[in-house]
Amino acid sequence: MLAKAVATVPEPDSVQGGLRYEPKWDGFRGIVTIDGDDVEIGSRGAKPLTRYFPELVEAFRAQFGGRDHPVVLDGEVVLRSGEPGSERLDWEALSQRIHPAASRIAKLSSETPAQFVAFDLLAVDGSELLDLPFDERRDRLERLATGMADPLFVTRTTLDVDLAREWLTTFEGAGLDGVVAKPRTNPYEPNKRSMLKVKHHRTADVVAIGYRVHKSGTGVGSLLVGLYGEDGEIRQVGGVSAFSDKRRVELVDELDPVVLRDADGRPVTGDGERSRFSSGRDTSFVRLAPARVLEVRYDQMEGDRFRHTVQFERWRPDREARSCGFDQLEVPAAYDLQDVLMSD
Repeated sequence: MLAKAVATVPEPDSVQGGLRYEPKWDGFRGIVTIDGDDVEIGSRGAKPLTRYFPELVEAFRAQFGGRDHPVVLDGEVVLRSGEPGSERLDWEALSQRIHPAASRIAKLSSETPAQFVAFDLLAVDGSELLDLPFDERRDRLERLATGMADPLFVTRTTLDVDLAREWLTTFEGAGLDGVVAKPRTNPYEPNKRSMLKVKHHRTADVVAIGYRVHKSGTGVGSLLVGLYGEDGEIRQVGGVSAFSDKRRVELVDELDPVVLRDADGRPVTGDGERSRFSSGRDTSFVRLAPARVLEVRYDQMEGDRFRHTVQFERWRPDREARSCGFDQLEVPAAYDLQDVLMSD
C-alpha cells in the first residue's frame, strides 16, 4: 500500500470517513510474515531482506513464533543511534546493513542492531485482514502489540490534526521523514496510493561542481553540487537529476564555459563516490569550476549531505559561489527517538 505526496497535513474531513495520522519513518519498508518458527522479511519491491537482519528474525520468532496461524505485519525496518536522551534514526548505519558477506552481517547485527516499527496488520489468528477498514486493522494491531518488546514497536497514531502538524516539526529532530495520513475506513489496497504523505521540503543555494554524462551518452545526466565548509573548502553534498532530453543537451552548452580543462584543452574528470547500491555504475564526472550557483529543493540532511536527490529550482546568477555554505541550512531541533517509539 503506497502514499501520495501532498503539500500540507490534510484536514481529517478532507477524505470520506476521516483520517488517522502517523509519523513517517525513514527506513526500509518491510512486510514480515511469521509462520510457526519461519520468519520472512520482504521489501516493498519484494526483495528479500531476511538475511540482513538476523536480530529481527530472532525477535519475531521469540515474540510471535509457534502460533497455529501466520502473522503478517506491514512496517518499517529502522536503525537508531546516539546516546540515551538524544537518539535519532540513522539512515547511513541502516544502509550499511545491506552487505553480501555473512560474517559482516553477523558483526553489524550485534554492533548496530535494527528495530521494526509496525503500522499495519494484514493477517492474524487465521484471518486475512486486508478487506477490513484501517481502524479495525489498527485495533487488531494494538491488541497484538501487547506482546511486543524492543526491538519491535508499533507506531503511534492520532486523530488530532493539530498534533499531527506538531509531529511534522518536532519528530524531524529524531530523524523522521514527515507525517502519513491514512483513511480510517479504507481496506488495505496493495500498490494503490490511497494514503497521503507530507514530507519536509526546504531550499538551499548550492554550487555546481561537476556533471555526469547521461546513460544514453548524450547530455547531462546529473549535476553534482557542493557547499563551502568553515575551512573554506568545498564539499560535495549531493546531486540533481531528472532533466528532460532537451534540457540535458542544453546544459552541456550552458556549462561549457566553466568546465575545467587540462593543458591540452581536454575536460578534467573525476571519479565519484561509490556505494554498495551502485557498485557497478560509472561514477566518473566532468569537473566544473565552482562558479555557477543554483537553488535546489531538498527534504533533509544526512550528516553533511542531502539525504535524497535534490530538485532543481533555478539558477542564481546573483549569488557568489563562496557565499554558499552549510550555515544556510535549517537544522531541526533535536528530539529523542525513544520518545517517538514509546507511545503515550
